Amino acid sequence: MGHTALALNAAPAAAASLGAQPAAQETAGAEDEEAGARDSAQPPAPAPSSEPEPEPVPDSLDALIPEAALADPQSWAAGGVANPAAVADAAESLDPLATAPDPAFDAAFAGLEDAADGAPLPQGEAALAELAIPDPQPLPPDPELEALASIAAPVLAAAPELAETRVSSTLVLALPADPEAFPEKDEFVGRFRDLSTLRELDDGEEATPQVAARARADAELLGDILRTYGYYDGEVVRQLSGGRRAGEANESAREEDAEAASREPSVRFDILPGPRYRFGRIDLGELPALPQPDASRLIEAFGIKTGDPLYADRIIERELELRVALGESGYPFAKVEEPQLLIDHAREEGDLTLAARPGGKYVFGEVVSNDPRFLSGSHLARIARFDAGDIFQQSLETDLRRAIIATGLVSSVTVTPRETRAPTGDQPGEVALDVEMERAPLRTIAGAIGYGTEDGFKLEGRWEHRNLFPPEGTLRLRGILGTREALASVGVRRNNFLGRDQVLTVDLFASDITTQAVDSRGGGVRVTFEKISNILFQKPVSWQIGGEAIYTDERNRNVRTAPGVVVPRQAYLIGGLFGSVTLDESDDLLDPSEGWRATLFLAPEVSRQGGAQSFYLRAQGDASYYQSLGDLVLAGRVRAATIQGAGIDDIAPSRRLYGGGGASVRGYGFQGVGPRDALGNPTGGASLVEFSAEARIPTPLFAGAIEVVPFVDAGSVSRGSTPTFGDIRWGAGIGIRYKTTFGPIRVDVAAPLNPTEFDSPVVVYVSLGQAF
Repeated sequence: MGHTALALNAAPAAAASLGAQPAAQETAGAEDEEAGARDSAQPPAPAPSSEPEPEPVPDSLDALIPEAALADPQSWAAGGVANPAAVADAAESLDPLATAPDPAFDAAFAGLEDAADGAPLPQGEAALAELAIPDPQPLPPDPELEALASIAAPVLAAAPELAETRVSSTLVLALPADPEAFPEKDEFVGRFRDLSTLRELDDGEEATPQVAARARADAELLGDILRTYGYYDGEVVRQLSGGRRAGEANESAREEDAEAASREPSVRFDILPGPRYRFGRIDLGELPALPQPDASRLIEAFGIKTGDPLYADRIIERELELRVALGESGYPFAKVEEPQLLIDHAREEGDLTLAARPGGKYVFGEVVSNDPRFLSGSHLARIARFDAGDIFQQSLETDLRRAIIATGLVSSVTVTPRETRAPTGDQPGEVALDVEMERAPLRTIAGAIGYGTEDGFKLEGRWEHRNLFPPEGTLRLRGILGTREALASVGVRRNNFLGRDQVLTVDLFASDITTQAVDSRGGGVRVTFEKISNILFQKPVSWQIGGEAIYTDERNRNVRTAPGVVVPRQAYLIGGLFGSVTLDESDDLLDPSEGWRATLFLAPEVSRQGGAQSFYLRAQGDASYYQSLGDLVLAGRVRAATIQGAGIDDIAPSRRLYGGGGASVRGYGFQGVGPRDALGNPTGGASLVEFSAEARIPTPLFAGAIEVVPFVDAGSVSRGSTPTFGDIRWGAGIGIRYKTTFGPIRVDVAAPLNPTEFDSPVVVYVSLGQAF
């Protein structure tokens, strides 16, 4: 150690004396002279310095390379070092320990020089004996190590053959070509298309810097989607091409090709799904402990069983189904916690826990209103689709809430089940439904002004109070003033009368109406009781019955009579009953695309005019059919009507049959199709047949809200009660439908294909809803 310390302390002196060996000896002699001078107390003369001047420091590493090496590197390297001995001497001069004497070191190793080659050293043998290591003994066997050794090495499966699917110009997916290796491939690609951040990039140079960053995000997304389908060992390999790499990959490519590649980077993802995991243990909490058949029904409603493919989407879907099934089976207070999935990679399974606490079974009790003078609890119970004592169903509770909103009398409503009797043994408990609602404004003033080719100018006003006679008793005052119609009416309407969606209406009216065929003045009363189908509750069956009594003073409108000739009016007193039934299997009330509808209308009437009395039956049947072909909808309609029991001259002109108009044969005016007198005035008939067909074609305009509808209509009206088809009128045109949340707005432009001299060349119709 002393030698090492000495060497470290003498290093600066040695570094200062990097000259030749004689210079070092002269320095040692000078030190002896200095020691003698100190004894004589005389100051020594300063010794001249023998250190060489330092070499200048090169400015760069390039300055250290000889010119010969730059001119011919191989020859310079093969030549080696010119004077190896000088290099060795220089190396020894740099090591101060090589020349500095060390008496202690020399004494310790003096004996080694006298020993013969290969002769043992006494002291060395003793030292080696002390350092001798005994031979190791074998360890006892370890069962755990033996068990590990018995495990066979895993067999690595071969990578599946991949087939490319191009998602966009910058994105390619490579998925297993074998359908059985990845059955969910199509769904997987579709979901990735919807969520990919790379696919959202526009083509162009400005998108290039974002490709790498979005590729990382898409790689994570692909891994998440794989796990969604149960592939928890799947791998996603990302390969980025283009950019700088594409420009440097092919040195022989032209410069413009490299630049084009740098502007069009692309990403490829290799998808290696691996094994598909399956459901292991299924824990549904307290469901198995429920009495039968509820336990088996609810477990079956959940649907997931051990061994099914582990789809994460299916967990969410079946959890929702279980919640619905609990609510529909009489468990209003059931709780279902969030699902928990434990993945076991060794078993390639996932154990699912969905803790469900049903909370007891109940039946419906009373309905309690927070505003009984406005809408009483008994009235709310009447419009509910359940009776007291029925098993609780969440859908019926929701239906009651929707029915209360549909009255139009409340601005908000909540329905809350409240326990009134707890379950005991096998007997279910009972819940009351507490209804909290806020009143909406009840009075309405409405008006409209417009012009139509059929009606001319029209000004209409209406005032109503929707709950003047609680519950749901409406008073309505209505007036119309226009070119062809003047009307005043007072009506009383009771909604949900004696039952859900049943309406009782009484109207008292007076009118003066002038159409293309009829000029009538009169008044009357009309009473109807009906079960209606509305937008919120479209019904497969609806019906109407009623009666009316009318006094009318009217005549056929003979506008083409010679000047000065007065056409006499005739007074009719008409009384009758009427009824209709509608079967509706369509998918939408205002805008159907699938299904059919059929309506039958019957109205026996008695008419008295000038002392003569006539009995007759008015009957009409309508049927329509709708068929969708993708987004295209084909629709067709047929109508047939007849008046049986009386001649055409014994029937009031306003009760006869006419064709033409927006809901009949388009291309002709209202009541413009049918028999005419010698001067061309419409007279109406006793039988009618109509046909219509149209195609409702969607467009991308206004986010798909616009439809284009070409159509063709035909119709015939005969004087007799049996149609003769002797004078069929055809019309065709094109329409526009603008779809709104409350139904389509219809604008049709039509022209008659075989017009008479009395028909206009073009007719425009505007209304709400489809033509049929």
